[in-house]
Amino acid sequence: MKLPIALSNRHIHLSEEHIKVLFGEGYELTKLKDLSQPGQYACEEKVDIVGPKGTLKGVRVLGPARSKTQVEISLSDGFKLGVVPPVRDSGDLAGSPGAKIVGPKGEVEIEEGIIAAARHIHMHPDDAEKFGVKDKDRVKIKVEGERGLIFDKVLVRVSPKYALEMHVDIEEGNAAGVKNGMMVELIK
Repeated sequence: MKLPIALSNRHIHLSEEHIKVLFGEGYELTKLKDLSQPGQYACEEKVDIVGPKGTLKGVRVLGPARSKTQVEISLSDGFKLGVVPPVRDSGDLAGSPGAKIVGPKGEVEIEEGIIAAARHIHMHPDDAEKFGVKDKDRVKIKVEGERGLIFDKVLVRVSPKYALEMHVDIEEGNAAGVKNGMMVELIK
């Protein structure tokens, strides 16, 4: 059974509190374009992430606001910043590294919140039933092609709010020759 895959590049999800500090009181994020998951969008706004050894400039903000600020980077980005981002499921931020976030109107220091997002699949409940999986299952995904491989321990996330799509870190995706929208096979 096949499903689409997409590459996930570095980005940041901001809390309302941090939006106010970075962009100003009453500021509303500006939608640049919708993303594949319903209600999620890339914003015009960008921020800089400053770590102990370096800076990632122009990191794209994704909307809408979240309850906690979360920075999603690659392992190579971590080297540049001077931090080691743990590979984690979205929202699992406890004990992860922090950094300074710099916006046009201010800056904030987060104590934790930097992760390398674990590979995962968004599924609507109808898709989960069709694939014979449930929320929080871990599955294998086969990528065919010249650099084909099998991704192991891919987290299944099921919600009526989701559209069917696998998300993989840009470094992992590039290593496998993944292109946005290509079809991959769930092999459990």
